[in-house]
Amino acid sequence: MQSELSLNQRRQLIDVQQAFSAYRGAMRAFDVSYKGSMGWKTSAGHVYLYRIDGKRQTSLGRRTPETMQLKADYTKARTAARANLTKMRKSVEATAPINRAMGLARVPKLAANILRALDKQRLLGDGLFVVGTHALFAYEAASGVVFKTEVLTTDDLDLLADTRSHLVVALASGTRGDGLLDCLQKVDRSFQMQPSNYRAVNATNYLVDVIRPTSKNEAFAADINLGGFVPIGIDGLKWLASAPRFEAVAIAEDGLPVWIPCIDPRAFSLHKLWLSKRADRRALSKPRDRAQAEAVADVAQLLGLKYSRRELSALPKELFNDAERIFKKS
Repeated sequence: MQSELSLNQRRQLIDVQQAFSAYRGAMRAFDVSYKGSMGWKTSAGHVYLYRIDGKRQTSLGRRTPETMQLKADYTKARTAARANLTKMRKSVEATAPINRAMGLARVPKLAANILRALDKQRLLGDGLFVVGTHALFAYEAASGVVFKTEVLTTDDLDLLADTRSHLVVALASGTRGDGLLDCLQKVDRSFQMQPSNYRAVNATNYLVDVIRPTSKNEAFAADINLGGFVPIGIDGLKWLASAPRFEAVAIAEDGLPVWIPCIDPRAFSLHKLWLSKRADRRALSKPRDRAQAEAVADVAQLLGLKYSRRELSALPKELFNDAERIFKKS
């Protein structure tokens, strides 16, 4: 169902993944240590040093030799860290034309830009992650396989919201200032919410859906607003939200890396197999569901993952009979 990357392609992909992971980690560390700025402010005739982060301002004490040194040390360290980030970013960007020339650029550019924007705002990976076809790009990047085009083709990006997570709770409560729709419109201003409120569509009819597992208290869950998006409850997702997570750094069409947090490939393949057998599933979708299930089962084997009842305890027991059949067939 797929081909494999050459040794040269694998070497290049690994090098880029390592460089990007280091850069992404450094960016996150910078945001924690150096977000905002330090500055002096006068109050009641005295000068104070403040740590400023948006509207939040924290006094660090009156102006003294110690606070002056504190500000000097902070400025020096922040400047050095930013210079290091710039160097790391340019190193990663320099690989883009090589990645494209070597056939590693796989993730559609718009989807990649959306995921990058969400990641930058820390809206991915803690309760909000990729499901559906775009997860296959993560499985490719982790295993060194290349899926056939007919298995990958899609005009939508599906995001699963785990309503139990701190991120989703913070977004729904309004304690996070950045919402999903705002983030999406920074990538493409033409994105607009549809009346259903779980889907946004842009001028080229590209869809972004936010879905969630159905809840025992659907009346409450139906009011969860994640900054413009109200995730729709769908049967069969509860065990996906509880399944092990998976992540990989893939390469987008622009040649640049993109981090993709998603579903464990074993859970993905079982979910797709389950969908292919549902009576209410569109007949046109069932063959593709089955093809994706088998292709991702192949990847699970390449990655050394087994359909362990202990590791996948969140999945319904009846699915494991299907797992044994598809695992042996793949």
